[in-house]
Amino acid sequence: MELKALFLNCTLKERPEVSNTRALIDKAARLFSQMGIESEVIRIVDYNVKFGITSDEGKGDEWPLILEKIKGSDILVIGSPIWFGVRSSVTQLVMERLDGTYMEGDPQTGQFPLYGKVAGVLVTGNEDGAHNVAANTLFNLTHLGCTVPPNADCYWVGNAGPGPSYIEAGGERHLYTNKTVRYMTHNLAFFARLLKENPIPTNLNKIYEQAAEESD
Repeated sequence: MELKALFLNCTLKERPEVSNTRALIDKAARLFSQMGIESEVIRIVDYNVKFGITSDEGKGDEWPLILEKIKGSDILVIGSPIWFGVRSSVTQLVMERLDGTYMEGDPQTGQFPLYGKVAGVLVTGNEDGAHNVAANTLFNLTHLGCTVPPNADCYWVGNAGPGPSYIEAGGERHLYTNKTVRYMTHNLAFFARLLKENPIPTNLNKIYEQAAEESD
């Protein structure tokens, strides 16, 4: 069964600056490759993504190009650095733009475009905030229709205060991170195959009608 994973690198750094988040993404992509899963990585700041909550914010907006790749994937992984203890502004921008998919439900079932996809989160940074980034981002993705398997997050967090990040600090050799990235990729792969063979049958349109009958 062919599966495709899409990583959205939400670093604030523009090319050619080295991204620590990309380094952890590359490790996850290598693990997917060993399972026969194709991966693609998009660095969001390489594109002109406008602020907004629709799927197309008009002239010059390149979000529609990214959204098509999201819709064509089976596995969606958000890669975010930590800034001021929370997810990056680029990650927030991505989640706000995904809000537009609520308006693109399937005519028959009402399911949003991200139904049938599985989601995970990779986080890098110094100090605290990894649990905050993962919790909020994964919660948002479930509301958008994604399925979140067990252990669907992986992070590396350095010492408090300014200092070496994932690459410089030798994060490649960190046991906890190397363990959790394997938990994440294996569970994402399993659930992606499961959903491919057993699509979610929930008809949101019918459920809405039922809810409307007993609501003001």
